Amino acid sequence: MRGLDLERLRAYLGSDAELTGRMFAGGRSNLTYAVTDGEKRWVLRRPPLGHVLPTAHDMAREHRVLEALSKAGFPAPRPVLLCTDTEVIGAPFYLMEHVDGRIYRDVADLQALGPDALRGLILSLVDTLADLHALDPYAIGLGDFGKPEGFNARQVSRWKKQLDASRSRDVAGIDELHARLAVDIPAGGPGAVVHGDFRLDNVLIGDDLGINAVLDWEMSTLGDPLSDVALMVVYAGLPLNVGEDGKPTAPLSVPGHPTIAELGARYAERSGRDVSDLHWYVGFAAFKLAVILEGVHYRYVQGQTVGEGFETIGNLVGPLVMRGHEALEGH
Repeated sequence: MRGLDLERLRAYLGSDAELTGRMFAGGRSNLTYAVTDGEKRWVLRRPPLGHVLPTAHDMAREHRVLEALSKAGFPAPRPVLLCTDTEVIGAPFYLMEHVDGRIYRDVADLQALGPDALRGLILSLVDTLADLHALDPYAIGLGDFGKPEGFNARQVSRWKKQLDASRSRDVAGIDELHARLAVDIPAGGPGAVVHGDFRLDNVLIGDDLGINAVLDWEMSTLGDPLSDVALMVVYAGLPLNVGEDGKPTAPLSVPGHPTIAELGARYAERSGRDVSDLHWYVGFAAFKLAVILEGVHYRYVQGQTVGEGFETIGNLVGPLVMRGHEALEGH
């Protein structure tokens, strides 16, 4: 299996049973596999193949935040072990518990829920995000996990550097968007644990439509919680795969999905935070996601991706840049 040598993993674990595994679909960054010895089930996470940017894909950070959050009672998978020895499978990795649940990636599945159930699910997603931001980082052992002071300014600078490290083509308007974002950066309120990539398809949903686990913590840190809210909003406006009408449809367009205004109001009510500057955060979230996907596109054109669906990722970058400009203009 590309990216994971099951025999070497078996030897490292000291397992008498043969291991079997499969790669999870949907991942565009760190590689994620389901692994079992026939009795126990785990999920293994490792960095992507090739073109790994500095500070990205840090397995130890992911392991640490999962351990802290799961102990605090937040719905995050419990980590089992961390291996930083690259000789085992060719990269650092960690194992975590396998959590049952469903990931909603298909528009047709959202449509099938019906308006009331979909609305309840999305509002529960917002509540879960607010609950994450309500955790005291110092109380759960993450007081030094990041530096909330100056977070937004550092993010604007950092993602410009990430863009420069992943350039393989010209992207109209992306440098202009960065320049606009850099002009008037919000100071931000009290810091919190932020997920960094919070969206519906990074969450495992139970049969009762409850949230069983929040996944993919590779971008988590201490920072401005409105960055998470904005990214959730941007993702809600991005088309998933085709719906019943055969056209690409964004979750926001599915009957029952709360509006952007409702998402912001629900978060403000649950968290008690001021969301009046959310338009800037939405503009930055669109820029950040454009840079992330441009990095995925870079790895794709270099032949360093594993799995299917990468050939269309680059097509999303331009519309995201436009969305960023629109947000800054109040749309």
